[in-house]
Amino acid sequence: MERLKIRVVGHSGYGGLLSTGSIIAKALEHLGFYVVADREYPSLIKGGTSCFTINASRESINSLSARPDILVAIDKPCLLKYFKTLNDGGTLVHGYERLSGITEILEEAVKRDINVAHLNGREITHEAGGSERMKNVVLIGMLWKVLGLPYETIADQIKDQFASKPNIIPPNLKCAKLGYERTETFKTIELPKNKPKTAFMDGNYALALGAIHAGVRAYYAYPMSPSTHLLTHMANHAKEFGYVVKQAEDEITVANLALGSMHAGTRALCATSGGGFDLMTETVSLSGTIETPFVCCLFQRPGPATGLPTWTAQGDLNLAMHGGHGEFARMVIAASDPTDHFELIQHALNFAEEFQMPVILLSDKVSAEQYVSVPPLQQNTIPIKRGLVAKQDLEKLKNTDRFEVTESGLSKRWLPGETEAYYFANGDEHDSEGILDEEETAGDMYAKRIRKLDFAANSVPEPKIYGENKNADISFVGWGSTKGPLLDAINDAKANGLRVNYLHYSFVSPLKTDTLNQFFADNKNVHLAEGNYTGQLGNLIEQQTQNRFKGRMLKWNGRPFFTEDLDKYIKENK
Repeated sequence: MERLKIRVVGHSGYGGLLSTGSIIAKALEHLGFYVVADREYPSLIKGGTSCFTINASRESINSLSARPDILVAIDKPCLLKYFKTLNDGGTLVHGYERLSGITEILEEAVKRDINVAHLNGREITHEAGGSERMKNVVLIGMLWKVLGLPYETIADQIKDQFASKPNIIPPNLKCAKLGYERTETFKTIELPKNKPKTAFMDGNYALALGAIHAGVRAYYAYPMSPSTHLLTHMANHAKEFGYVVKQAEDEITVANLALGSMHAGTRALCATSGGGFDLMTETVSLSGTIETPFVCCLFQRPGPATGLPTWTAQGDLNLAMHGGHGEFARMVIAASDPTDHFELIQHALNFAEEFQMPVILLSDKVSAEQYVSVPPLQQNTIPIKRGLVAKQDLEKLKNTDRFEVTESGLSKRWLPGETEAYYFANGDEHDSEGILDEEETAGDMYAKRIRKLDFAANSVPEPKIYGENKNADISFVGWGSTKGPLLDAINDAKANGLRVNYLHYSFVSPLKTDTLNQFFADNKNVHLAEGNYTGQLGNLIEQQTQNRFKGRMLKWNGRPFFTEDLDKYIKENK
């Protein structure tokens, strides 16, 4: 499908890179384009090269291209680094005044048939009565003229971007206007027609909305990218919706606050990344033993140790499935896009309370921070399920009901103080009312807790197939943020006469296998797609079934799958 591919580059923390990318992406979305946008940035407070990549299309898209057709360079160092990513025949937009310092770039542009739009950015900011920091807005105006788009559409977005600082709006508009008026149009972009209404958001914000929608009354976290924006969003809305947000001193405290709140009856949530989850695992085990709901959003980034703290990975599936000592029932769910984040957090909270176990919701840097045009989020479609004893039945309870050994593994749950019946939430092995028990029969309680997973598995949906079900030229199985590029690959391949399909897992553990087995039976060239080195989901599938993958498309350098990665792999393995 045809894409408008733009990359804005600049030093991280300087020069308005984030606001530039945000203004361009939102303006394109308001014009009716489907937009995907994401920022790559180093783990520095300020400095280091950074980029904001935007893809727009008149058709629905779900991922990004690695190489832009238009490069907007805010400063020289980033121009020198990212120029090589610009496609031949593309366009360079820059405001660097000392052209003698980029002679090689300009000569290379001629050889590669690259158009160059250039104005002296700092000179124009002075003329407009603004500061040199507004040079990025000059570039926005230049870009808009290069694309042949109406000035008013970008002016409106500039006003929105700086609405909280009304005194800087006039000079910014003047900078954009001068940039627009003094640049020529290289290509007039056709505007979309009759696009359905969409929402433009990232996974973090959608997850916050989903948590609020699901009745979360307490949110706990310690800042750790890429989960930090969720903490910000939850804090921003806390007063409006009447819930508690606490930034604790470490992830151990975070986990215990969340578990204690759930034990007391407050629907609670916490979030972290891999290193923080390492510290939480003792609490995860405690949740499994005392059969108290616990929900943690685990936002993945590359490890081990600090790893690449501002980049992406899908390397923590094994951690989510096995983190914590001993054996106990848990669920692992994986979100892929804003809609998933909004809906799956609601399911995670319901499952945790219904089945009295820890539930881990996996996300990653790409799916959490990448902005995507998605259909409006559907409210009131997932009822809240607390899994508590009905109020009219509270007086019938006995102490031993709380951890009664049952065939399903599920016992009655009520809140402390609701009735005269009491129990102990004991981290030691215990009997049916929570009293310490080290007899041989303790094994019965151990087995009872694990049996819950078989019972809970009946509520977990099968994975979903995208594309044609059968007889594909090449098929993929994956989870999480691999979904976006694979959905785009299906559409791109169709345009080239190839049949591609994809089996996507949102509910990873317990692993549902009926649809998977049929998928392998109906398609003879099935490959794995994962953002890790070892193929963690693939290993799980091959351990639990007789199915074997023909190949594995894996990536572990902190970068997501781009459209080019899929195109290359499909051509080589179809």
